[in-house]
Amino acid sequence: MRSCQNLVRRAHAAEVWPSRPCGGSMKPAGGEGSGSRQPLFSTLSVEKQEGESDDLTDSDESIFSGLEDSGSDSITEEEEEDHDDGVEEKSKSVFPLENMHAGEVSKKKVPSYHKIKGIETSQQREPPLENEYVEDSSDEEDIRNTVGNIPMEWYQDFPHIGYDLDGKKIYRPIRTKDELDKFLEKMESPDYWRTVHDKKTGVDVKLTDEQVELVNRLQRGQFGDVNFNPYEPAIDFFSSQVMIHPVTNRPADKRSFIPSLIEKEKVSRLVHAIKMGWIKPRKPKEDTPAFYDLWAQEDPNSILGRHKMHVPAPKLPLPGHEESYNPPPEYLPTEEEKLAWEQQEPSERKLNFLPHGYDCLRRVPAYPRFIHERFERCLDLYLCPRQRKMRVNVDPEDLIPKLPKPRDLQPFPTVQALVYRGHTSLVRCLCVSPSGQWLASGSDDYTVKFWEVCTARCVKTLPVPGAVKSIAWNPNPTVCLVGIAVEQSVLLVNPGLGDKLLYGATNQLLDAYVPPEEERPQPVTWEEATGEEWDRGVRLIVRHGKPLKQVTWHGKGDYFATVVSDNSHLQVLIHQASKRWSQAPFRRSKGQVQRVLFHPLRPFFFVATQRFVRVYNLLKQELTKKLLTNCKWVSSMALHPGGDNLICGSYDSKLAWFDLDLSTKPYRVLRHHKAALRAVAFHSYYPLFASGSDDGSVIICHGMVYNDLLQNPLIVPVKVLKGHTPTHDLGVLDVIFHPSQPWVFSAGADATIRLFT
Repeated sequence: MRSCQNLVRRAHAAEVWPSRPCGGSMKPAGGEGSGSRQPLFSTLSVEKQEGESDDLTDSDESIFSGLEDSGSDSITEEEEEDHDDGVEEKSKSVFPLENMHAGEVSKKKVPSYHKIKGIETSQQREPPLENEYVEDSSDEEDIRNTVGNIPMEWYQDFPHIGYDLDGKKIYRPIRTKDELDKFLEKMESPDYWRTVHDKKTGVDVKLTDEQVELVNRLQRGQFGDVNFNPYEPAIDFFSSQVMIHPVTNRPADKRSFIPSLIEKEKVSRLVHAIKMGWIKPRKPKEDTPAFYDLWAQEDPNSILGRHKMHVPAPKLPLPGHEESYNPPPEYLPTEEEKLAWEQQEPSERKLNFLPHGYDCLRRVPAYPRFIHERFERCLDLYLCPRQRKMRVNVDPEDLIPKLPKPRDLQPFPTVQALVYRGHTSLVRCLCVSPSGQWLASGSDDYTVKFWEVCTARCVKTLPVPGAVKSIAWNPNPTVCLVGIAVEQSVLLVNPGLGDKLLYGATNQLLDAYVPPEEERPQPVTWEEATGEEWDRGVRLIVRHGKPLKQVTWHGKGDYFATVVSDNSHLQVLIHQASKRWSQAPFRRSKGQVQRVLFHPLRPFFFVATQRFVRVYNLLKQELTKKLLTNCKWVSSMALHPGGDNLICGSYDSKLAWFDLDLSTKPYRVLRHHKAALRAVAFHSYYPLFASGSDDGSVIICHGMVYNDLLQNPLIVPVKVLKGHTPTHDLGVLDVIFHPSQPWVFSAGADATIRLFT
């Protein structure tokens, strides 16, 4: 609307009316403009002006005299002459004023519009059209934002800044300057400090020197106008002379003598509110003293009562027998002791004097170091820093963790019950059948022996072509199968012990294998045993091509994993016995693998390298966790039957307990052994775990895992079992628990197997 008003106003100003101050009305300044506007360039109005231009009085001129001072419409003298010439020619050519009749002129008085800017009405000059646009610099025209004079905060959360006359949104201007452009402009532009962004017009305005000076004056708390004098002499409204008559002599009103009824009503309301308890009187303020005696509670008789932290000077020790003038003979030093005392440093001497003996008191001379000692004592008193040590009264028993007594944690193995003898070299590995009736052991004497657990009787000896590195009994109770890692092969052996139906069904299961039509490439070779090997119980031979370190079964009993002494990605292989199929789960090596384990419940696979234990998800085929063992070289690993806790033994005699739900760092590190740990094991039923070391001992610990996830596991060492004799710096090489009883088997370098119950 404002822009339309400006256009109309400019048009009328250029054609009919003279220039006027900014912000004037759209009506003519004269009186007759109030009713209806005159037609443009009417001959009547022109002749009126021609006829009566000389009859204007001074008062008529003074009405419009202020227009000449308008800053926005001021024109220089040279421009005036150019305008006059142009306008005069234009008026002659378009409107021939000579043809107008003087008789048509009305008798009404017309104000002298055309005396403005030096244009006389007798010449009938009009204000120039072009220069009105050029010289127009009113404040309203400067508002380029046509949404109106409204607060811009209304649209700060919208992409537009208002609406135009047609009701369409006016979108805010695109500000392409980012922070970097602003910074470069700040560094390069010398006028950046005086440039201000105008929110209404959307442009950057450079302040002039006068505006900067105005801002500086306002910031200093001065007046904006330079010529304003705040200290002009005051003019008293009243004269200083006292007169006999007052300023006003009006008689007082009647209401100034009568009590006010309105005030009486207010007071009665307040009295009623106080009686009803609606208004409660203010509580009287307690006159508490602003100052109080800081040491009022102190003992007034105590001189040092004000000094809380005063530390009294330490007293000198009382003199002993050696300081007597006639000490006993045993306190008198010999010549050698005198010589040694003189050669010592003063700070190292027990006594700072040599005892002497005199037969009577009057023979005692003056003490030569008396003044020196008094002076050193004074130095000690004022130079030695003294502080009060607040002693904390702590019961030493409170510092020891509260652990249950071992007898409250029974049952656990305490005594050696049986010794299994028969091997001629060190026994490296052990395994127990799922029923707990049979025990298998592998040794460096190239034999695998099967024992009856309860009687320690060797029921079968299986000769193998090399030293046995690892042995594992199939955990499936319906299958009688033992995996033996010998040299570069894994032997799957049916020992033929126990129920004939059980090991007969195992043979039928292995014989039922049907080879696939197309042979798939495998990293290993599967062979069926024949002849003498079949008679011994060997059923399948899995040849790897490189020395083996470990064999371990999955909980279901169909899959087993092997570890090869190699640094390639074929270190770890997973085999399926029913389909005779092998595969390498990893594409590249992550280090030298020491041990692998299957999770008892979930499809997780644990791989222990020298320093880390990695947990892989076999279904998603991705790394789930990487455990930091804080050990130099991991030697063994065992998993809790619940699957959430793991223990690792290392060659630097540490045992690390991991809570897999808690952290990737050890929850507890035990350093009970004095030599390298060779084996660790969890019991499948009881809260027990064991560790065997090269020091010849087996340590049994109580490890209770609670169902409450907020409660930490309880780890208590309960028993140290000894019986093995260390041989060739090797002690206990393997430990394993009985599947159902709180018994533990240990295999040692002394070629024996011991059962602790």
